[in-house]
Amino acid sequence: MGDSFTEGVGDPGPDGTFIGWADRLAVLLSDRRPEHDFRYANLAVRGRLLDQIVEEQVPRAVELAPDLVTFCAGGNDILRPGSDPDDVAERYEAAVARLTATVGTVVLCTGFDTRGIPVLRHLRGKIATYTAHVRAIADRYDSPVLDLWSLRSVQDRRAWDADRLHLSPEGHTRVALRAAQVLGLEVPADPDQAWPPERFRAPAEIRRDNIQWAREYLVPWIGRRLRGESSGDNVEPKRPDLLPL
Repeated sequence: MGDSFTEGVGDPGPDGTFIGWADRLAVLLSDRRPEHDFRYANLAVRGRLLDQIVEEQVPRAVELAPDLVTFCAGGNDILRPGSDPDDVAERYEAAVARLTATVGTVVLCTGFDTRGIPVLRHLRGKIATYTAHVRAIADRYDSPVLDLWSLRSVQDRRAWDADRLHLSPEGHTRVALRAAQVLGLEVPADPDQAWPPERFRAPAEIRRDNIQWAREYLVPWIGRRLRGESSGDNVEPKRPDLLPL
């Protein structure tokens, strides 16, 4: 359950639909089960705020009664001007309490360390506060934590899509590997393994790329945030029902 992060934005598949870390984690989990003995649903929808996730996705998750749920929510709330991470965390905990009382294991996700991400770096304090709340909530409900803040490999720009707001396919892969580790699985690669050396980029090239990025992504993103618009309007969950893998 969640927003664009869990839906998989930034990681398009051959047919144009998003894959993402949650789908990749599902494959790793299904490989450990007998054939036709694993079902999976991705209820996440891009742009969703916490209250929308609680209203739309939590009831469906409770209805499906899965053995495992990943609950990554609140990030879009924290990015909104004037939002209070303490208030968001209080509502987040109420949802966690409902989930842990009715389903199996509930994995919680922290925020990313945004120190190297343009636009988001100035929100690092709010994200860190919310992350501390998530870890405390996880302790209270005995939930595993997918700690994205400590995942060093996603500090590399190649872990991020062209919009610098969503993960790239490699970034999603590394998050899936870390999630599998959190669940005690043996993984085929180290999610924090070093990236290959990157080619030299001249300062003029970097400036040109930054200007193009600002025009194509930053200005529209700021406009949507100021207008209170969601990028997930009229977007349906990509897997509303449990499907076999």
